[in-house]
Amino acid sequence: MSEGGPPGYGGLPFVPPFVPPYPPRPERLPPWRALIREGRRNSLAVLPRIAYERDLLTTRVLSRDIVLVNSPATVQEAFVDKHEVFQRKSPQFRFALVPLVGDSMFASDGALWRERRRLMAPVTHASRMAELLPPVTETVAECRAEWARLPSGTLVDVLAAMGQLAAAIICRSLFGRALGRQAAGAIVAGFAEYQAVVDFADPMSLLGLPDWLPRWRGGRARAAIRRMHAVVDELIAGVLDAAPEEPSLIRAMRLAGEGSMDRAAFRNEAIVLFIAGHETTANLLAWAWYLLSQDPASEARLRAEAAAVLGGRTAELADVPKLVFTRAVAEETLRLYPPVPILSRQALADSSIGGRPVRRGAVVVAIPWLLHRRPALWAQPDAFVPARFLPGQPRPPRHGYIPFSTGPRICTGQQFGLAEAVIALASLSQDVRLRLAPGTAVMPVAKLTLRPGDSLPMLLERDAGTRIPGEGTTT
Repeated sequence: MSEGGPPGYGGLPFVPPFVPPYPPRPERLPPWRALIREGRRNSLAVLPRIAYERDLLTTRVLSRDIVLVNSPATVQEAFVDKHEVFQRKSPQFRFALVPLVGDSMFASDGALWRERRRLMAPVTHASRMAELLPPVTETVAECRAEWARLPSGTLVDVLAAMGQLAAAIICRSLFGRALGRQAAGAIVAGFAEYQAVVDFADPMSLLGLPDWLPRWRGGRARAAIRRMHAVVDELIAGVLDAAPEEPSLIRAMRLAGEGSMDRAAFRNEAIVLFIAGHETTANLLAWAWYLLSQDPASEARLRAEAAAVLGGRTAELADVPKLVFTRAVAEETLRLYPPVPILSRQALADSSIGGRPVRRGAVVVAIPWLLHRRPALWAQPDAFVPARFLPGQPRPPRHGYIPFSTGPRICTGQQFGLAEAVIALASLSQDVRLRLAPGTAVMPVAKLTLRPGDSLPMLLERDAGTRIPGEGTTT
């Protein structure tokens, strides 16, 4: 794909595009002990250089065949054309997340998955944006007001701040404004604790041991699950047992699944929606602020667009189609840092991909991190070039850009998530610039999701004379 766009912006001289740091790329896959050890710390760090170049790679780790699909054609074959064979999530993902999300749409397959998908897909469909986005605008406006009270030069953990923002948005969307305000902090803390301690490697499955053998979980993981379940159960009861007062995703789920979902099913699907709506959006926003802080031309262009379209307002649904460059920044951020960097499935029967046999039980993996950085698909694949997503530029191959997965299991809330990110970036950029704190080293770390480490310290800087949101208005 060509990048397009002007050589500089706003009088800034042309400079080569910013190339953010990435983990070392070893020449070959490490031995199995090192693979499991390093994979637990950061699954990106074990990907060999050759994986960025091949359409299809096969290997064997202990007793498990691993098949990497790494081209639009092989991804389509595995995730779309042969969905029925490769629809089941891998043992690693199932055993990591089933204790938390139960028989949810995320973890199930077969008839149960089809029924849950039928019920859940309309809940976050693009046709409901007019109902879903007002809590986004409201919550972003509150964040603007909070940041306006901070002195210029304040140190902010942007990963945590965007996590709080995204959590408040999804909790209000799930449970309604009143209950959502109470929920965000407790659910965020519970999921952060769970992700920190859960083992995503599952060596037992690599040894070929059967699924019915119980997996050990530490006390911290069990306690985090209990806390999240208790909070979400209480919130769901508050929504379902009360008279309808305002729209929420839980009410929409009840209307869609009347009589077919019990309280546990509501809880499981609510936690999945929370993870999808909070963790992925928070990481997207944090990565976008980091990238903009390192690319003055893109930052200036985004801020100029926000000023022209919004004029100091907080963005709303009607503004989103006009914020073209802001959306390009979000899409390029998703290319470089796909929130879920590894998509893994398990073969339910003997099959084939790309003409090669795939045995029943093999783990089939598509890795957006790799696919989005293939030189065969992208010019300057490691560089931050938002202009490549502007109108008039060639679109990426349909199954070559998969930040929200692809095929029948594609994320149902992708349009909501993109609109949320555009509203937040454009609105907040009118008031502040964010600068990486001196001495901060940023490196992507992939476990369940792709984060810039445990924190992202940045300095909040405000232009001289910037109007504080809400100043000069009367009620």
